[in-house]
Amino acid sequence: MPKTKLRKWAGGLLAVSVVFLVALILGMRLAGLMPGTPLIITLGTGWMISAIAAFVTGVVALIRFKDRSFVVILAVVFGFFVSLLSIMEVVEGIIWRSTH
Repeated sequence: MPKTKLRKWAGGLLAVSVVFLVALILGMRLAGLMPGTPLIITLGTGWMISAIAAFVTGVVALIRFKDRSFVVILAVVFGFFVSLLSIMEVVEGIIWRSTH
């Protein structure tokens, strides 16, 4: 069981981001929703926000409370990759606008 509150938050936010990711994949693959529809945009934004929040809470738990549980490390790794993905999306948009 989680011992610190930040471990609970990191695990909960990680679970929420996985649920958003699964809903995003199922919405695009099985339901046939196209990218850019309001539901897909909402799911993608919720996924990014919850994963980045899991990353931040996991990093704080690692540094401040020395919490080295599997859930916290998984939240940090997953959130880090989603953070990189969101940074790449922003940079791609900036580059595309500057060249077109």
